[in-house]
Amino acid sequence: MARSGSRGVVMSAARTVVVTGASGGIGSEIVNRFLAHGDTVVAADVSQEALDTWRARWDSGAPGGRHPSLHAVATDIASEESVAALVQVVQQSLGTVDVLINNAGRFPQTAFEEMSTDEWRQVIDVNLTGTFLMIRAFVPLLKASGRGRVVNIGSGSVFSGTPMQSHYVASKGGVLGLTRVLARELGGYGITVNVITPGLTVTPAAAAVLPEALLAEQRDARALHRDETPEDLVGPIFFLASDDAAFVTGQTLNVDGGRHLL
Repeated sequence: MARSGSRGVVMSAARTVVVTGASGGIGSEIVNRFLAHGDTVVAADVSQEALDTWRARWDSGAPGGRHPSLHAVATDIASEESVAALVQVVQQSLGTVDVLINNAGRFPQTAFEEMSTDEWRQVIDVNLTGTFLMIRAFVPLLKASGRGRVVNIGSGSVFSGTPMQSHYVASKGGVLGLTRVLARELGGYGITVNVITPGLTVTPAAAAVLPEALLAEQRDARALHRDETPEDLVGPIFFLASDDAAFVTGQTLNVDGGRHLL
């Protein structure tokens, strides 16, 4: 039976949601939103320490000091073996997956002529190959759901060609292409595949290191003259995972306050 979620978005009850990069500024807000609406969430992150810290926050106030709908699993999405282990845990514990949100990513800044092959590969391995590995591994569980949703996190840098991030921009461009192909290949199973392209998002960690001049430049370039925050992304992600978006697939939803008018 469907139920009304935040701001009237229709969500099916008791969905199982997998979120990568779950301990980051954006990932943790995604987890918060789905937990708040009664969904079961598998929070995956490469850092066990960061997961433990967030697990303690999520568990605080829960009955018995343990959130009953949260599973936290340390996972390196660039490792085929680690992703396979995550799938095994999810399948044994929960059976199926309704929503997969590929949020994990790396975004170092290095001039193209100074970039090592190792750094290039590390970014591609996480941002693009990691997305490929996660979707491929979870397709059987998404099929079993009968209402599978895949939401990939891209980047508005694909539209602007941000300097010093050639590996990052290339990886996110690949995610856009992969999203479109998989929308066609998986549509026959009722699985939708879409991508969100955020602008520069001010997480607590980013706010501590980003120069104010850069933030001001971004604000001025937007139609909506303010910082972009993780909360700005969670609503669109929630929508794409909902029943309201059942006939939306292969799409790029740009969420950057009007920085790029596509």
